[in-house]
Amino acid sequence: MKPAAFRYHAPETIEEAVALLAEVAAQDGRVLAGGQSLVPTMAFRLAKPAHLVDINGVHGLDRLSVAGGKLMIGACVRHAAFHSPVCDGPLGKLLAAVVSHIAHYPIRNRGTFCGSLAHADPASEWTLVLTALDGEVLAKSARGERVIAAREFFKGIMTTALRDDELLVEARLPILTADTRCGFYEFSRRAGDFALAAALVTYRLEGGRIVAPRVALGGVEPNPRRIAEAERALEGTEPGDKAFRAAAAAAAAAVDPLEDIVNSAEFRRDLVLAVTRRALERAAT
Repeated sequence: MKPAAFRYHAPETIEEAVALLAEVAAQDGRVLAGGQSLVPTMAFRLAKPAHLVDINGVHGLDRLSVAGGKLMIGACVRHAAFHSPVCDGPLGKLLAAVVSHIAHYPIRNRGTFCGSLAHADPASEWTLVLTALDGEVLAKSARGERVIAAREFFKGIMTTALRDDELLVEARLPILTADTRCGFYEFSRRAGDFALAAALVTYRLEGGRIVAPRVALGGVEPNPRRIAEAERALEGTEPGDKAFRAAAAAAAAAVDPLEDIVNSAEFRRDLVLAVTRRALERAAT
């Protein structure tokens, strides 16, 4: 099939883009960046936007830099930018490890980090990263701008706090200290498939014991989220199999898993046990 008819707009500045959105948002105007989610749904006519605002030519949206202790990721930064570490230390290595799990190479060459956040698929690796690290996004409209914390941004399956006339300009991730240990693990039935469950963990060691643990899960519930019960199980413990299994069990008990015609809630709960423990093991090595 071919998409339904639409009007195409190609702004060159952020101001032009938000002005266009203010005009066309009420007519189901959509933003086009990577297009790896929007274009296929248009081809099947599951989405029929009357206007497309293509931001690929907007100056500055390909920005990828460190400022104020944060990694700034512009709206047009592709997944492929993270194939190699984009910053020093654990954060750069973590993002390079995560990106290899996103779909396939051609998709990573076009899809964008911020587009993935705006799409808000529960199985998205980048939504999990933003949530685990307590990142934030900058949204702009003709009315002004908002900084939205990750914990307030994701509102449900493919639903965010972004308003129809707002442009997600950039995402911001805190730079991790040099002694931060990170681990990521996801399960999918085939390489490139959406994850049925994924875990991202970070922690530091003081005196051989875990401090400041973060345990976040994606693909399990409608939103990615940090699991406080698992973090409490880890705090102050020595890293190892006993602590990791206890944290995984706490995470599995805390979730309310999604289910579908193929995957039961209990299957996803069992996956939480596995992905959480394996992410912790990767952080320890």
